[in-house]
Amino acid sequence: MALHFAKRITEYRLAKDLFTRGKDIILSPEAQVMKNFTQHGETTVFEHCIAVAKYSLLIAYSLERIFKIDVDKDSLVRGALLHDYFLYDWHVKGQAHGLHGFTHPRVARDNASRDFTLNEIEKDIIGKHMFPLTPFLPSYRESVIVSLADKWCAIAETFKIDVSSYIIYRVNFRIALANGDYSIDYGETLAEA
Repeated sequence: MALHFAKRITEYRLAKDLFTRGKDIILSPEAQVMKNFTQHGETTVFEHCIAVAKYSLLIAYSLERIFKIDVDKDSLVRGALLHDYFLYDWHVKGQAHGLHGFTHPRVARDNASRDFTLNEIEKDIIGKHMFPLTPFLPSYRESVIVSLADKWCAIAETFKIDVSSYIIYRVNFRIALANGDYSIDYGETLAEA
């Protein structure tokens, strides 16, 4: 039964669901700024947030299918996409970022609240995704899911394990299509020949 379920959750389906639920954030110029900063190793913050949203969705699908636990997937994806919306390079020495691991959830939540309309679940996801590094317990199951997915993705990215290149490619492809940076050329039609 689990294998049958696993076959139905394809990377394509995840990419489509993720883009549908987070389109306003993904296409925003504000979120595109995250491509300018690296997170773990050579992974950009944008790519990391896409990966975390992917694994958060996988966990949510599993919880719903196996344990019949409802998950607000719209809030889950939006919170995951913005969980590291701190908008600075924490690797630069001498800048006043404090202890990044402890402070960036608050900065990300404040930035996201400024630039996007967020519900309470999304704010909780962003502000508490570093638990237990930060002392605030997540208040929603969606926050716990994103926190777990974030830790898995951070480990994979740090050790250069490719866990999300396909979904990142699909999301970037959809961004290019939406921006008109890419067009599909079907070649000559029979009428033109």
